[in-house]
Amino acid sequence: MKEQSAHWITSGDLVIHAVAEGHPAATPLVLVHGYPDNHQVWDQVASALSRDYLVIRYDVRGAGRSDKPRRTRDYRLAALAGDMQAVVDTLIPGREFHLVAHDWGSIQSWESVTGGPLQDRIRSYTSISGPCLDHVGFWIRSQLATTGAEGLGKVLRQFASSWYVFLFQIPLLPEAIWNAGLDRYWPDYLRTREEVPDARFSDAQKADGAYGVKLYRANFLPRLLRPRPRVARCPVQVLVPTRDAYVGPHLNEHLERWAGKLTVRELDAPHWALLTQPEAVSGAVRSFITSQA
Repeated sequence: MKEQSAHWITSGDLVIHAVAEGHPAATPLVLVHGYPDNHQVWDQVASALSRDYLVIRYDVRGAGRSDKPRRTRDYRLAALAGDMQAVVDTLIPGREFHLVAHDWGSIQSWESVTGGPLQDRIRSYTSISGPCLDHVGFWIRSQLATTGAEGLGKVLRQFASSWYVFLFQIPLLPEAIWNAGLDRYWPDYLRTREEVPDARFSDAQKADGAYGVKLYRANFLPRLLRPRPRVARCPVQVLVPTRDAYVGPHLNEHLERWAGKLTVRELDAPHWALLTQPEAVSGAVRSFITSQA
């Protein structure tokens, strides 16, 4: 029988809100959400996977019911990795687990997959629309150094798709846009541009959007300008939504250099595949985990 419970977990000076669903003795599976979402974006996927796994979700700092630091430096990747460690050490102390993440959740999860105290506890990693920033930094350098005009074109096209990253570097402006009412428009955007038919207004959306921009300010430029070698020890699956308007599939080029056992699978979906194709996402996760047994 499935059990669901809410938890408030101390991570340094913050409190992180987490939800566990499934039988406590089942294999643990951690889901990490992206921007500008909170743990509820996983509802449909978690419902399907909790039949077979102990599914753990949490609100990333700055989102949902977790604490929301005001300082940008409090959103650095090391701090985010510390939050994941606090969650799993509290809910599944000492146990290994599988990891699945989307968008910014995926970007930050690479930090734990490629180093730190959780690296040897992560049995597999499924990444959806969220490359490692260090890998992207090396990809940009490779494209500019070795492939001439073609490589420059790829980099410029990705920059154009990721225009919001540069907008988020401007102090106060993105927050002002969310506070001016973008949260009210957001469900319409998801329905019309991202094919999410049941998108609904959330009271948490304004804060999720306004605080989450600090993730971009704290991490993007430092990692892209000074990338570090980051190698995953666990098997990695990359799910590629073929109609993703923000993260191009070319960012997965040369990824085998950083992930020795790599699986790449395409999904006929836009960026929020976990909302538009939850069955395909949960099926791909289950199949990948089973193949590693």
